[in-house]
Amino acid sequence: MGVLRSTQSMQAEVEEMRAALLHGHGATAAAAGWRPSAGDADVKRAAGGEEGAAAPRTVCVTGGISFVGFAVVDRLLRHGYTVRLALETQEDLDKLREMEMFGEDGRDGVWTVMANVADPDSLHRAFDGCAGVFHTSAFVDPGGMSGYTKHMATLEAKAAEQVIEACVRTESVRKCVFTSSLLACVWRKNYPQDRRFPTIIDENCWSDESFCRDNKLWFALAKTAAEKAAWRAARGRDLKLVTVCPALVTGPGFRRRNCTASIAYLKGARAMLADDLLATANVETVAEAHVRVYEAMGNNTAGGRYICYDHVVQRVEEFAELERQLGLPRRAAAVEGSSDRPARFELCRRKLARLMSARRRCTYDDYYSVEFD
Repeated sequence: MGVLRSTQSMQAEVEEMRAALLHGHGATAAAAGWRPSAGDADVKRAAGGEEGAAAPRTVCVTGGISFVGFAVVDRLLRHGYTVRLALETQEDLDKLREMEMFGEDGRDGVWTVMANVADPDSLHRAFDGCAGVFHTSAFVDPGGMSGYTKHMATLEAKAAEQVIEACVRTESVRKCVFTSSLLACVWRKNYPQDRRFPTIIDENCWSDESFCRDNKLWFALAKTAAEKAAWRAARGRDLKLVTVCPALVTGPGFRRRNCTASIAYLKGARAMLADDLLATANVETVAEAHVRVYEAMGNNTAGGRYICYDHVVQRVEEFAELERQLGLPRRAAAVEGSSDRPARFELCRRKLARLMSARRRCTYDDYYSVEFD
C-alpha cells in the first residue's frame, strides 16, 4: 500500500533499495534474477496441501517493497528461499524494475505477482503454490504525513483477516508469519503495580483498544486490532500462525523509506520514553527474526507472539536524535527522563532471544493459545 511520491523521491528510494540488496548478498540477486511471474504455473501447487510434494522453500511476502518487507525478502534469499513477491500497485512494480535486478533466470530468485489485500481471490492466487506466507504489508497514511486515521486502523484489521482467510483457503500454505508491532503490547490504562519491581511487558501483554481510541493512538490501535483479527481468523484452522512484534524499526535509510510509519509509531512517544517503553529494532534484526521463527515453526519449536527490539531508549538525547533523523519538531526537551527514578516497566524479549540463540528442546503443540479477550 504505497504512498505517491515525487519522481526525485522515488528515484532516491530506488537507489537505496538497490544498494541495500547488493550490500546484503552481493551478486546473489542479480544471478538469481528478479522477474515477474507468468502465472500460477510458475510455482507448482502442493498436492493435497503437503509442503513436501511441491516447493517447500517457496514463500510469498506481502508488502515486500516496504522497509521491513524488503529486508525480509533479502534475508529469505540469503537463506536459500524462492520468494513470490505480492505487489499491490504499479508504483511498486516500477520500483523493482528500476532496480534493474530482473533477469532471465528465476531460480532461487524473486517472482512478482499483483495482489490486493482487500481482494481474497487475488491473495489466493498469489499464495497458491507457496508453503508459507510472510504478511508484512500495512496501510500507510496516503498523505505521507503522520495523520494515520481511525478509518485506516479499521482497514488494516480487515486486511489481516483477509490474509489469514486466504492462507487457510490455499491448500499449499501451512505457515504464516505476521508482522505486528510492539505497540500492540504496551498501551494500557492500568497496569498492576509493585513498588519493588517494574511491571514486565512481554508477549502476554496486549494494548487496550479503548485506551488507544480515547487517546487517538490510531497506529497502535491498528496493529492491536489487526493482530487480534489474525489470531481470531487462525484459531481452530489448519494454519500455523506466529506474530512478530517489532519496536520502532530503524536502520540505513529508515528516514526516507520508513518515515510515515515511524512518525505514526512515535505518537505518544513521550509517555513511552518516560516509562521505559520506547525501543528500537534494526531492520536486519527484524528480518532475521521473521525467518528464524518461520523455520522453527516447521518442527514446532516456535509459536505465539515474539517481541523484537535491540535497544530501549532511556535518554532524552537519544529521543532527540530520533526526532532529528525524522525531521520532527524538537519535543524531547519537554520529556522527563527516566534515569533519575525507579523504572515502572521493563520490556522483555527473552522468548525471541532464546529462539535465535540456541536450538530449543521445548515444542508448541497449540498454535492458537494466544489469549487477549
